[in-house]
Amino acid sequence: MLTLDDLETDGRTVFLRVDMNSPVDPATGGITGTGRIEEAVESIEALGGARLVVASHQGRVGNGDYIGMSEHAKVLRRLLGGGRRISHVEDVIGEAARGRIAGLERGEVLLLDNLRLCAEENYEFPPEEAARTMMVRRLSGLFDLCVLDSFPSAHRSHPSIVGFSHVRPACAGRTVEREVRELDEIITVAKAPHAIVLGGSKVSDRLEATRMLIKTGRADHILLTGLIGNVFMRAQGRVKAPLGIPREDEAVERAHALIGEYPDVFSTPVDVAIDKDGDRVDLDVRDLGRGDRILDVGPKTVEHYSRLISGAGTVFISGPAGHFENEKFSYGTESLLRGVADSMATTIVSGGHLTSALRRYGLDGRINHLSTAGGALVRYLTGKKLPMIQSLERAAERHGPSRGAGRRQRDGGA
Repeated sequence: MLTLDDLETDGRTVFLRVDMNSPVDPATGGITGTGRIEEAVESIEALGGARLVVASHQGRVGNGDYIGMSEHAKVLRRLLGGGRRISHVEDVIGEAARGRIAGLERGEVLLLDNLRLCAEENYEFPPEEAARTMMVRRLSGLFDLCVLDSFPSAHRSHPSIVGFSHVRPACAGRTVEREVRELDEIITVAKAPHAIVLGGSKVSDRLEATRMLIKTGRADHILLTGLIGNVFMRAQGRVKAPLGIPREDEAVERAHALIGEYPDVFSTPVDVAIDKDGDRVDLDVRDLGRGDRILDVGPKTVEHYSRLISGAGTVFISGPAGHFENEKFSYGTESLLRGVADSMATTIVSGGHLTSALRRYGLDGRINHLSTAGGALVRYLTGKKLPMIQSLERAAERHGPSRGAGRRQRDGGA
């Protein structure tokens, strides 16, 4: 695939697809972690001479983190300083957005609103169909080229991911370029046993990930926390009360099948933390009441998981162990991250929430590979082709190396 070094961008109108999907405080609507926005800055700065249109999704329709991009624009202004004009438009494909794009000046940055306000961006399409969506047909004629730099979304075949790159020259941004290079290096040196620590709330993604990792020999131990851990404990009959999540029966059935198929791979919590009158209370899973809501793993679980982590050759951790944003329930997430950082294994930390947590605890410099990606990273580790990467490879085949690539070759570069 081509990179920013292969395409001439100065003075051109560039569509930059990043992933600034950030954790949001549901009470205030404010952004609580800026890791992905900070990652986007590198490519934005590298495109300093372009007429730049930046686009990202935020949250999922119906969820508390489904907000517009005005807060992201404020963060970008702070991170980029006063050297560039950065504006935001509350529109994606309408007249307001198209008019602002057409009027951009060299060096100016325009942030579109949440891409998922456009209905098509909530669905996946083959590249040829994505190129025929209203989003791509209305906007692509305004762009000279597109830069794809949203690795956390690389496993999604949305119009912004595979549509623009089907009809315009396209290259990888700095984050995607770095992720692919570093992950390829890690995959070549990764050694067993592989310990996978899974948490967070994306149950369906986690269930798919577990099977993929096991089948490809990337998971000798799967240590479960968070909501996915609760689903497996329901499948084991150790949690009696419903969890209240969408399609719960299906998730529990899939977890039960995985345990039956791979009984020696999975570990689930033995103790958890709940809230009692505003205080943290740790208790054995067997003592859970029907009305108790699990908010973290307990110390016995942390001790057991930490032993397995310390004996691993490769450790991959994705998703927090509990509601770590609340200090009372941050113990599990912080303790497991410290165990990963202290281990002698090759370590990979995945996801925007854990990236924020690592920085909060001052551990980000002690991890071999730190990625804001979640599901995309899992799929890449298992060797599965990602739609974004395939799209970039096809774009390179169609458009070939440009003047930048030729210059590097003449100068003896890679």
